[in-house]
Amino acid sequence: MSASKKKRKKAAARNPIVAAGGIVLRGKKNPLIAVVQLSVQKTWVLPKGKLRKNETTLAAAKREAIEETGRAVSVFEYLGQISYTSGGSPKVAKFWRMEAYGKQGKLMRDVRSVRWLPLGKAIEKLSKPREQNFLRQMGPKALTAAAQGSETAGQTSGIFGLFGKVMRRLGLR
Repeated sequence: MSASKKKRKKAAARNPIVAAGGIVLRGKKNPLIAVVQLSVQKTWVLPKGKLRKNETTLAAAKREAIEETGRAVSVFEYLGQISYTSGGSPKVAKFWRMEAYGKQGKLMRDVRSVRWLPLGKAIEKLSKPREQNFLRQMGPKALTAAAQGSETAGQTSGIFGLFGKVMRRLGLR
């Protein structure tokens, strides 16, 4: 192995690949949770993906949720992360609670299908045990927060939080 490959491998071990996404809910009374099927692997996962260059985890989470569910989303509180190894490299996926709204749009080409399911069925549908465990732990918290209408308490700060407040005041959300 060349010296440059060894350096890259050591850097990868220190710096995990970072992905971001959400537990995306749809509906107010009995919210359903988005589970997406990837085109190539045909596995069912929570909406998430890698960050682009200079992109924040929050911005990436929102972008990925929109691309993979085909719906606009509002981002709320941070729910936690999953750490694992992917292709021999450490990876961290960070998740926020999100609520989808609007009409169904086009899915990105990497996504074969999106299903909106109740919590129990969403957990069963997920292909990866680590995501099943995460949703089993954090799904009830996301549903409780949505039911309590915690649109201000715990809502993300920054441009998304400000935008959400303006949209609500205008009655557009």
